[in-house]
Amino acid sequence: MVLPSRNNSSHPVSFILLGMPGLENAQFWIAFLFCAMYIVAILGNITLLHIIRIDHTLHEPMYLFLAMLAITDLVLPSSTQPKMLAIFWFHDHEIEYHACLIQVFFIHTFSSVESGVLMAMALDRYVAICFPLQHSSILTPSVVVKLGAVVLMRGLLWVSPFCFMVSRMPFCDSQVIPQSYCEHMAVLKLVCADTRVNRGYGLFVAFSVVGFDMTIITISYVMILRAVLRLPSGEASLKAFGTCASHICIILAFYIPAVFTFLTHRFGHHVPQVVHIMVANLYVLVPPMLNPIIYGVRTKQIRDRVVQGCCGKDL
Repeated sequence: MVLPSRNNSSHPVSFILLGMPGLENAQFWIAFLFCAMYIVAILGNITLLHIIRIDHTLHEPMYLFLAMLAITDLVLPSSTQPKMLAIFWFHDHEIEYHACLIQVFFIHTFSSVESGVLMAMALDRYVAICFPLQHSSILTPSVVVKLGAVVLMRGLLWVSPFCFMVSRMPFCDSQVIPQSYCEHMAVLKLVCADTRVNRGYGLFVAFSVVGFDMTIITISYVMILRAVLRLPSGEASLKAFGTCASHICIILAFYIPAVFTFLTHRFGHHVPQVVHIMVANLYVLVPPMLNPIIYGVRTKQIRDRVVQGCCGKDL
């Protein structure tokens, strides 16, 4: 493997992405699994968006947030998978410097957006279950759009400094990233300068985004649980639990690998590298793949539309 050359500035022309160190002999076959998951994620989220777009009965806050989630789940894996598959199948390990920073930007921005949308969906469930009569007046379409815009702007404004600060720092001679894609901490480890400000800002972003969103989600579901347990009808309680169960599964599928990857980068020096890299790869694939499947199975309106489409009926 030939290392890329360095230009006249303080940064290299490109980096080398190793893929999955320790699993080099299995990468070719693992790529088929990742490719299949990526295809399921793309087809599932496009189908979800199409159904929500054409069915006007689904133009409600829950489904509008679900559409935002689907868009995010199209962008997030698409920012990593094409290059990852090129590494695994064609040994195309080199990534241009600016392309690497663009990948950092998209991965972290849309991870933040996904977290924000999950938080907004938890608020929607809270209002729908605890204040059902006021739900339509509290979460109007304009409020939903504004919430989505705030979540997107938060991701853009919080993550942009990552790329700006890194781009102004000198890099060491080592240009090898022992992962399948570029992300902030992996790139920061190649910098030959004091990175305490960058690391501190990274912690601030993590706690202000994930910490805030998880707090709101936890409070929302504690209040939902209290409200559900007070319902006089057991059938109504089961229906309310069922409505929230799919959302809780999505939350766990997103946050568990996200928190694991974040902590491993900073504190998990004894975690085997192959475990860290595998979880990091699955983190950008599993939630986007599971979201349309879980919501499609759990949501009757979406399930019926899919069945109609499969049976050849006019959607």
